[in-house]
Amino acid sequence: MAERKPGQRGKRKKCIPRKAEKWIRQYEKQRDLHRKIREAGGEILKSRNFDKSKDFLQHGSMSVKTHSINVAKYSLAISEKLRLSCNREEMIRGALLHDYFQYDWHKTKDKKPWKLHGFTHPKLALQNASREYRLSSRERDIIRKHMWPLTIVPPVYKEAWVVSAADKWCSLMETIGLHKGG
Repeated sequence: MAERKPGQRGKRKKCIPRKAEKWIRQYEKQRDLHRKIREAGGEILKSRNFDKSKDFLQHGSMSVKTHSINVAKYSLAISEKLRLSCNREEMIRGALLHDYFQYDWHKTKDKKPWKLHGFTHPKLALQNASREYRLSSRERDIIRKHMWPLTIVPPVYKEAWVVSAADKWCSLMETIGLHKGG
Protein backbone atom coordinates (compact mmCIF):
# COMPACT_ATOMS: atom_id res chain seq x y z
CA MET A 1 0.00 0.00 0.00
CA ALA A 2 1.23 3.52 -0.81
CA GLU A 3 2.70 5.59 1.99
CA ARG A 4 0.25 8.14 3.40
CA LYS A 5 1.07 11.80 3.79
CA PRO A 6 0.23 13.61 7.02
CA GLY A 7 -3.44 14.59 7.07
CA GLN A 8 -4.42 11.82 4.67
CA ARG A 9 -6.75 9.50 6.52
CA GLY A 10 -7.47 6.30 4.74
CA LYS A 11 -7.39 7.79 1.23
CA ARG A 12 -6.13 5.52 -1.49
CA LYS A 13 -5.00 6.62 -4.90
CA LYS A 14 -7.85 5.83 -7.24
CA CYS A 15 -7.04 3.95 -10.38
CA ILE A 16 -8.58 5.73 -13.36
CA PRO A 17 -9.06 3.54 -16.42
CA ARG A 18 -7.32 4.71 -19.59
CA LYS A 19 -10.62 5.26 -21.41
CA ALA A 20 -11.78 7.53 -18.61
CA GLU A 21 -8.50 9.46 -18.71
CA LYS A 22 -8.92 9.93 -22.46
CA TRP A 23 -12.52 11.08 -21.99
CA ILE A 24 -11.44 13.55 -19.30
CA ARG A 25 -8.71 14.99 -21.58
CA GLN A 26 -11.20 15.35 -24.45
CA TYR A 27 -13.76 16.99 -22.15
CA GLU A 28 -11.17 19.45 -20.84
CA LYS A 29 -10.02 20.27 -24.38
CA GLN A 30 -13.62 20.93 -25.49
CA ARG A 31 -14.21 23.09 -22.41
CA ASP A 32 -11.05 25.08 -23.22
CA LEU A 33 -12.14 25.60 -26.85
CA HIS A 34 -15.57 26.83 -25.72
CA ARG A 35 -13.95 29.19 -23.21
CA LYS A 36 -11.74 30.69 -25.92
CA ILE A 37 -14.77 31.14 -28.20
CA ARG A 38 -16.73 32.88 -25.41
CA GLU A 39 -13.79 35.17 -24.64
CA ALA A 40 -13.19 36.21 -28.25
CA GLY A 41 -16.75 36.14 -29.53
CA GLY A 42 -18.83 37.01 -26.47
CA GLU A 43 -20.34 40.10 -28.08
CA ILE A 44 -21.43 38.06 -31.10
CA LEU A 45 -22.68 35.08 -29.08
CA LYS A 46 -24.86 37.37 -26.95
CA SER A 47 -26.37 39.30 -29.86
CA ARG A 48 -30.04 38.92 -30.73
CA ASN A 49 -29.39 38.54 -34.47
CA PHE A 50 -26.77 35.83 -33.98
CA ASP A 51 -29.21 34.01 -31.71
CA LYS A 52 -31.87 34.19 -34.47
CA SER A 53 -29.59 32.05 -36.65
CA LYS A 54 -30.65 29.08 -34.50
CA ASP A 55 -33.93 29.20 -36.45
CA PHE A 56 -32.25 28.70 -39.85
CA LEU A 57 -31.10 25.30 -41.02
CA GLN A 58 -27.65 24.95 -42.47
CA HIS A 59 -26.85 21.32 -43.37
CA GLY A 60 -29.05 18.40 -42.40
CA SER A 61 -30.64 19.23 -39.04
CA MET A 62 -27.86 21.62 -37.97
CA SER A 63 -28.75 25.25 -37.30
CA VAL A 64 -26.62 28.07 -38.71
CA LYS A 65 -25.82 29.13 -35.12
CA THR A 66 -24.53 25.71 -34.07
CA HIS A 67 -22.69 25.29 -37.38
CA SER A 68 -20.92 28.63 -36.91
CA ILE A 69 -19.88 27.75 -33.35
CA ASN A 70 -18.60 24.38 -34.59
CA VAL A 71 -16.60 26.09 -37.34
CA ALA A 72 -15.03 28.38 -34.73
CA LYS A 73 -14.21 25.37 -32.54
CA TYR A 74 -12.66 23.38 -35.39
CA SER A 75 -10.76 26.44 -36.61
CA LEU A 76 -9.16 26.74 -33.19
CA ALA A 77 -8.42 23.03 -33.05
CA ILE A 78 -6.83 23.04 -36.52
CA SER A 79 -4.69 26.09 -35.80
CA GLU A 80 -3.52 24.59 -32.49
CA LYS A 81 -2.83 21.17 -34.00
CA LEU A 82 -0.77 22.75 -36.80
CA ARG A 83 0.85 25.14 -34.31
CA LEU A 84 -0.02 28.10 -36.51
CA SER A 85 0.69 31.58 -35.29
CA CYS A 86 -2.77 33.05 -35.79
CA ASN A 87 -4.76 35.97 -34.54
CA ARG A 88 -7.15 33.68 -32.70
CA GLU A 89 -9.62 36.38 -31.68
CA GLU A 90 -10.15 37.55 -35.26
CA MET A 91 -10.26 33.96 -36.51
CA ILE A 92 -12.99 33.09 -33.99
CA ARG A 93 -15.01 36.23 -34.75
CA GLY A 94 -14.73 35.59 -38.51
CA ALA A 95 -15.77 31.96 -38.03
CA LEU A 96 -18.81 32.96 -35.97
CA LEU A 97 -19.88 35.47 -38.64
CA HIS A 98 -18.95 33.54 -41.79
CA ASP A 99 -22.58 32.48 -42.42
CA TYR A 100 -24.31 35.58 -41.08
CA PHE A 101 -26.71 35.76 -44.05
CA GLN A 102 -29.85 35.72 -41.82
CA TYR A 103 -32.27 33.69 -43.93
CA ASP A 104 -33.17 30.05 -44.43
CA TRP A 105 -31.66 29.25 -47.81
CA HIS A 106 -33.75 26.08 -48.02
CA LYS A 107 -36.99 28.09 -48.04
CA THR A 108 -37.16 30.52 -50.93
CA LYS A 109 -40.21 31.52 -52.96
CA ASP A 110 -38.37 30.86 -56.19
CA LYS A 111 -36.61 27.48 -56.01
CA LYS A 112 -33.65 28.65 -58.13
CA PRO A 113 -31.86 31.04 -55.70
CA TRP A 114 -30.78 28.24 -53.34
CA LYS A 115 -28.64 26.88 -56.16
CA LEU A 116 -26.61 30.10 -56.08
CA HIS A 117 -26.49 30.31 -52.29
CA GLY A 118 -22.91 28.99 -52.12
CA PHE A 119 -21.76 31.76 -54.44
CA THR A 120 -23.76 34.64 -52.99
CA HIS A 121 -24.06 34.21 -49.24
CA PRO A 122 -20.49 35.25 -48.29
CA LYS A 123 -21.10 38.76 -49.65
CA LEU A 124 -24.44 39.02 -47.85
CA ALA A 125 -22.93 37.66 -44.62
CA LEU A 126 -20.20 40.31 -44.82
CA GLN A 127 -22.76 43.08 -45.42
CA ASN A 128 -24.86 41.95 -42.44
CA ALA A 129 -21.84 41.55 -40.14
CA SER A 130 -20.45 44.94 -41.19
CA ARG A 131 -23.70 46.63 -40.18
CA GLU A 132 -23.46 45.29 -36.63
CA TYR A 133 -19.77 44.87 -35.89
CA ARG A 134 -16.51 46.69 -36.44
CA LEU A 135 -14.59 44.17 -38.55
CA SER A 136 -10.86 43.97 -39.20
CA SER A 137 -9.52 43.27 -42.68
CA ARG A 138 -8.71 39.73 -41.51
CA GLU A 139 -12.31 39.15 -40.34
CA ARG A 140 -13.63 40.56 -43.62
CA ASP A 141 -11.37 38.21 -45.57
CA ILE A 142 -12.58 35.22 -43.53
CA ILE A 143 -16.25 36.01 -44.11
CA ARG A 144 -15.95 37.01 -47.76
CA LYS A 145 -13.74 34.11 -48.88
CA HIS A 146 -14.76 31.16 -46.71
CA MET A 147 -16.43 29.52 -49.74
CA TRP A 148 -13.23 29.50 -51.80
CA PRO A 149 -12.91 28.25 -54.58
CA LEU A 150 -16.51 29.33 -55.31
CA THR A 151 -15.52 32.88 -54.42
CA ILE A 152 -12.78 32.69 -57.10
CA VAL A 153 -10.39 35.04 -55.27
CA PRO A 154 -8.52 33.00 -52.64
CA PRO A 155 -8.14 34.07 -49.02
CA VAL A 156 -5.27 36.39 -48.11
CA TYR A 157 -4.85 35.51 -44.42
CA LYS A 158 -3.98 32.11 -42.98
CA GLU A 159 -6.89 32.50 -40.55
CA ALA A 160 -9.25 32.64 -43.55
CA TRP A 161 -7.70 29.46 -44.97
CA VAL A 162 -8.18 27.70 -41.62
CA VAL A 163 -11.83 28.81 -41.32
CA SER A 164 -12.49 27.77 -44.92
CA ALA A 165 -11.07 24.29 -44.21
CA ALA A 166 -12.98 23.99 -40.91
CA ASP A 167 -16.20 25.09 -42.64
CA LYS A 168 -15.82 22.43 -45.31
CA TRP A 169 -15.10 19.75 -42.70
CA CYS A 170 -18.11 20.73 -40.56
CA SER A 171 -20.34 20.94 -43.64
CA LEU A 172 -19.34 17.44 -44.70
CA MET A 173 -19.90 15.99 -41.21
CA GLU A 174 -23.30 17.72 -40.94
CA THR A 175 -24.41 16.67 -44.42
CA ILE A 176 -23.58 12.98 -43.91
CA GLY A 177 -25.13 13.07 -40.43
CA LEU A 178 -22.07 12.63 -38.22
CA HIS A 179 -22.67 16.00 -36.54
CA LYS A 180 -26.15 16.16 -35.14
CA GLY A 181 -27.71 19.13 -33.58
CA GLY A 182 -29.74 22.15 -33.19
